[in-house]
Amino acid sequence: MEAVVICVDGPSGSGKGTLSQRLAEALNYHLLDSGALYRVVGYAALVNGIDWADTESVTQIARSLDVSFHSAEAGVRVTYAGDDVTEAVRSVRGGEGASAVAAIPSVREALLSRQRELACSPGLIADGRDMGTVVFPESPLKIFLEASALARAQRRQSQLQQQGEDVSLPRLLEAIEARDLRDRTRSVSPLVPAEDAVVVDSTTMSADEVFAHVMSLVTQKGLVHSDG
Repeated sequence: MEAVVICVDGPSGSGKGTLSQRLAEALNYHLLDSGALYRVVGYAALVNGIDWADTESVTQIARSLDVSFHSAEAGVRVTYAGDDVTEAVRSVRGGEGASAVAAIPSVREALLSRQRELACSPGLIADGRDMGTVVFPESPLKIFLEASALARAQRRQSQLQQQGEDVSLPRLLEAIEARDLRDRTRSVSPLVPAEDAVVVDSTTMSADEVFAHVMSLVTQKGLVHSDG
């Protein structure tokens, strides 16, 4: 059976990660957290003393990236070079690094084939920013999840506080708006909905409401199979 790919794209803090994990669990599909790949590239550059603007060196990191993902009760854990770097790559600094290296065309090219290789039976939930437009354009269901910048900043603040980080809301809002601008205006794979994507605004929706709505779309597309 050919693997089904469901794409979940959208800006930082829109709820893509939570939605994607719940879809993967409900459908027994594999999960691709493409944003984590870019976060690990940015993190690897930092720990190796490489500036994010050093295109050649950062691209080499992307080509030889030693990264793996493991499901856990608290979410997906990220391992780089044998070390658990989940907290480091999920930090505000980790997000800044991801946005910086993701704007490098050669880095995106280096990670493209790795992402496509993850599309295996019975299916894949692809979480990112260009899953539906570039990586899996033939996907039968593309979700573009968005929310207001303020709502996303508030969610991120709550998440970081739970991790023991104290970050001000104004600073988070500024960082999110700056990242939105970079992601939406970059020359390669800008953050835009695919032409056939279903746009879902989660600003006033709970995670349960978003999940239920998207699962109804999955059912309508006939992508729910009796075996899982």
